[in-house]
Amino acid sequence: MEIGVPKETKDQEFRVGLSPSSVRVLTESGHAVFVETQAGIGAGLTDDDYRSSGAEIVETAAAAWNREMIVKVKEPLTSEYKFLHKNQLLFTYLHLAANRQLTEHLIDSGICAIAYETVEQPGANRLPLLTPMSIIAGRLAVQFGARFLERQQGGRGVLLGGVPGVKAGKVVILGGGVVGTEAAKIAVGMGASVQILDVNVERLSYLETLFGSRVELLYSNSAHIETAVKEADLLIGAVLIPGRKAPILVSRDLVKQMRPGSVLVDVAVDQGGCVETLHPTSHTKPVYIDEGVVHYGVPNMPGAVPWTSTQALNNSTLPYVVQLANLGVKALEVNPALAKGLNVKNHRLVHPAVLEVFPDLVS
Repeated sequence: MEIGVPKETKDQEFRVGLSPSSVRVLTESGHAVFVETQAGIGAGLTDDDYRSSGAEIVETAAAAWNREMIVKVKEPLTSEYKFLHKNQLLFTYLHLAANRQLTEHLIDSGICAIAYETVEQPGANRLPLLTPMSIIAGRLAVQFGARFLERQQGGRGVLLGGVPGVKAGKVVILGGGVVGTEAAKIAVGMGASVQILDVNVERLSYLETLFGSRVELLYSNSAHIETAVKEADLLIGAVLIPGRKAPILVSRDLVKQMRPGSVLVDVAVDQGGCVETLHPTSHTKPVYIDEGVVHYGVPNMPGAVPWTSTQALNNSTLPYVVQLANLGVKALEVNPALAKGLNVKNHRLVHPAVLEVFPDLVS
């Protein structure tokens, strides 16, 4: 199979769909890989690295896109819609529930689109291709939050770890899944006071075994959210409902009651976000002030650490890429996890969760 790896076009997105080591696995299996020149340079991966792994370097995005299968990191942007065509496989993050325009273009193109974030191990409630980026995003959420709490960055000037004689900053995390857990690890390590709110009592029990008394664990309801958010120096949104838009848990009225200069980091922004006042930002302009609170809404947070992110992503995606390269769309019939990842096929929107968001797009 011919596999294309275009350079990412999202603002300061330096990750790349296939690493040289992944390319080598594919070329040694008889597949041809076409990598757009400089696609990996932001992650420290040169064209020569790809050539030595068996890839052919192509000079234009069109040359990379004009292949049977496209392996990317982030969703196609408007400038890339013209490259989508029938009988093509697209394997990347899509997050369609928050992007009607892209959903419509994928349907119109006739492409077969498989989303990393909805590939799911049947019966295991695991999202193996979302997990590595969730780990990184969770850890970065506290790192970025701590930075923007600095007065020079617009924050209220709080050191999360505090110092002897001065209380630590308070980190409130909405959601105790992978993102929330990883965020809590970093926040605890920095010496912050940490609360996690979640609706899954079993998950809260697991988190107790992990953190003990170092983290306050609360059942997530409107009363607990209201009290916790008002007291937060750093609020992290870590809510995930696979394939669906994130629910709004923090209203504008509640944001108004936060202390001026507090920071919001919503990792769920690529699924619509769980804070009413938060909208997507970019690495170039990551924050804005609304209701006196610093809002950080970069949807591709792991792009800030592209070398680490590219390696971690490829470790998880490669087995699926190889199977798709070997079998094409038949891989969906033999691998139930991949079948769960299918979002669009033959001019039809097929993923149940996305269909709930766009019922009018049912053909």
